Amino acid sequence: MGKRLLPPGDGGGDNIEPVDLKKALEERYLAYALSTIMHRALPDVRDGLKPVHRRIMHAMRLLRLNPDQGFAKCARIVGEVMGKFHPHGDQSIYDALVRLAQDFSMRYPLVDGQGNFGNIDGDNAAAMRYT
Repeated sequence: MGKRLLPPGDGGGDNIEPVDLKKALEERYLAYALSTIMHRALPDVRDGLKPVHRRIMHAMRLLRLNPDQGFAKCARIVGEVMGKFHPHGDQSIYDALVRLAQDFSMRYPLVDGQGNFGNIDGDNAAAMRYT
């Protein structure tokens, strides 16, 4: 079965230390926020990709979407990523996929998009069922 967890101290649970709630929340929230920013929000210095971009590229590789083959619907790729690797909203995954296909967003686009993927003037990409 599982491991039994014992509270800190001699094991009896009698050594409970009082903690100021405000101070504890500030310290712990700051640590969580910094961890989130460092691991999710900032691109990795090695390749410039965020984790969601890396997950999209990996899912496309597993779907065998190679440059020498035909196109696939973005909805298929988004569903694959959301189902296996990135259980968050489909819109955030689609936005990241669109960014990988825009030649004005990335120096070297990593995805060859077919359809309306937006433009530099701020027009949004078409819905994922059309691209």
